[in-house]
Amino acid sequence: MRSSDAARSAATDGSRGGGDRSTSHGGRSLGPLDRAAYAVFASRADSRRHERDRRAYRGTNVTVAFDLYLARVYAASWTLALLTGGAVVGIGLLLPTGFVESTAAVVLERVGRLGGAGSGVAVPERLAFSRTDVAGAVSLVGALVAAGVRFGVVYAGGRYLRWLSAARRANIGRTLPSAVRYLNVLASGSDGRRAMLRRVADTDAYGETAVALRKALNTAAMTGNVDEGLRRVARDTPAQDSLAPFLLKFREHADQGSDALREYLSMESRMLRHQQDRDRQRAAGFLELLAELFVVLLVLPALLVIVLTVMSIVAPGLSAPVRTPLGPVTLRALVVYGSAAFILLVGVATAALVARLRPPDQHVVYRRPASTLATLRTATTNPASAAVAFAPIGIAAFVAAVSLGVDTVISLLVGYVGFSIPVGVVAVRRARLDDAKDHELKDFVHAVSGHVNLGRPFSAAVDHVARDVDLGPLDGDVADLSMNLHLTTPGGDGETDLRTAALDRFVERVGTPMAEQTVGLVIGALDAGSDTGVVFETLQGEVGRLYHEKRALRSGMLVYVAVGWTTALLVIGISVATSANVFAGFDRLSTMSELSGVAVDPGAVDLARDQYRVYVTTQATMLAAGWFAGVASRGQYEALLHSGCLVAVCHVVFTGTGLV
Repeated sequence: MRSSDAARSAATDGSRGGGDRSTSHGGRSLGPLDRAAYAVFASRADSRRHERDRRAYRGTNVTVAFDLYLARVYAASWTLALLTGGAVVGIGLLLPTGFVESTAAVVLERVGRLGGAGSGVAVPERLAFSRTDVAGAVSLVGALVAAGVRFGVVYAGGRYLRWLSAARRANIGRTLPSAVRYLNVLASGSDGRRAMLRRVADTDAYGETAVALRKALNTAAMTGNVDEGLRRVARDTPAQDSLAPFLLKFREHADQGSDALREYLSMESRMLRHQQDRDRQRAAGFLELLAELFVVLLVLPALLVIVLTVMSIVAPGLSAPVRTPLGPVTLRALVVYGSAAFILLVGVATAALVARLRPPDQHVVYRRPASTLATLRTATTNPASAAVAFAPIGIAAFVAAVSLGVDTVISLLVGYVGFSIPVGVVAVRRARLDDAKDHELKDFVHAVSGHVNLGRPFSAAVDHVARDVDLGPLDGDVADLSMNLHLTTPGGDGETDLRTAALDRFVERVGTPMAEQTVGLVIGALDAGSDTGVVFETLQGEVGRLYHEKRALRSGMLVYVAVGWTTALLVIGISVATSANVFAGFDRLSTMSELSGVAVDPGAVDLARDQYRVYVTTQATMLAAGWFAGVASRGQYEALLHSGCLVAVCHVVFTGTGLV
């Protein structure tokens, strides 16, 4: 049992039961600020206004009691409100009276124009305010701003709880089917339901489902009753339509005996698998809509910049300066660089959504070694290590470009390309190696299952496969597993522990989600005393299903990789054609305006400036399209490769055509 989870469960259960008004929460004494906030605002937790927040809190993993959390939110809201209101009043009182009078006159004039002649708003020729009038108006504005800030912070505190609850519900929905399949295999062993739940709870691959089961076991440890722990978690979980009914039915069938529990888990695993397939189909439909929206949001800003540049020829007002906090800038420049920033935001947001739509069992997380030497040694095989090892190359490329007098934006792009492409190449090499290992892992599982079905022990089956079967990139890992299994001492718990350690090492060496899910299932099932034939029969079906899903996902995602690249190349073509022909034509027209009789402002057309602005917008599109394509392909590290390649292609095309 984890003591921190027990303390957290005790604290949250106490707060849900009616709000313990002590100054010690979860065994920890409150600090002076928490005690002050608790004394002033803790009573707000009992108001009906926060019933919805209390229900959302029950579905989160917040480590403080609800009344203390709400007291902190209210204390923060009042502090920020007073600071903001005081700042507004202070700034207002420092303004000269003449500025206030002119501002009021402009506002009244605008209101009169909006209302028309019959609005009844008469604008006096001159407004006069005393310092008392100004102070009163500023105080009113400050009070309104403070009230808005206070309400916004309190609303954000409740919204944050609901967001946490929704995130946990989504994670449970993704991990529950795999956890139930694991329980189905464990049910063929000799473990009781508490031990079965503990094995799932100790497996990090099951995410929030494992967290919920840990909470149920912690509650059971305090109450002495597993049923009570399952009931409380079913009551408080945000997944009321999935985890809650499963826990209640699990408790009911467990009370009826092991046969009833096995039948229920077998049926439930099939139902959840079908539901998971339907969820993936809905996610695929949403991804199609997202890709269409992504194309529109990427192409429109680039077209807007081109159209705006052309319109500036006949609309000189677009070149008028606009005052900004950073100084005067033309409206056209503001729209151009604002469009580039918008494109980058669209790219980041879309890539994040695509990453969330990817099933968690198809998402690989690479971890960098702790030591610097190990990081450098694995830089060619681990993308996380490569990101650190190749960062100096990107910085050096940026510094070299700046020292040669290259523009700052282009220098940043050069540094980005120097960093992103090597890291992306390492990621692709590692992904291909992982794909090959997963393919051979499927054959390895089938080969071991055949030997086990012939009556051989697990270690002997692995030894035969390591000696007789060619598994390509998996040969070294299987040989290491065979050697480690033969190091076990026969009989007793020592053999089980060493076998588990050997399988854990094998999973770590292979390093793919498929290995963790399939071999991890073997570890828990064999330790639980499950029937070996049943375990490997289930394992064959599981590894085949996972491999098929991985291939199907890869094939489906290639469409969106093509969408990203096609959109990027289309934008390059449009931008280059417009910059090389249309802008040059307008430039010639402006120089010959006196001879042609067409009035064109010569300052409205600056060929180098306009081509550079189109270049900046196009490169922003390259980054966004590359991020989208890379994340759709394999993940964040491959997004670096796609975006870096597109940026390089764009720069080569613009440079080759003489536009930059």
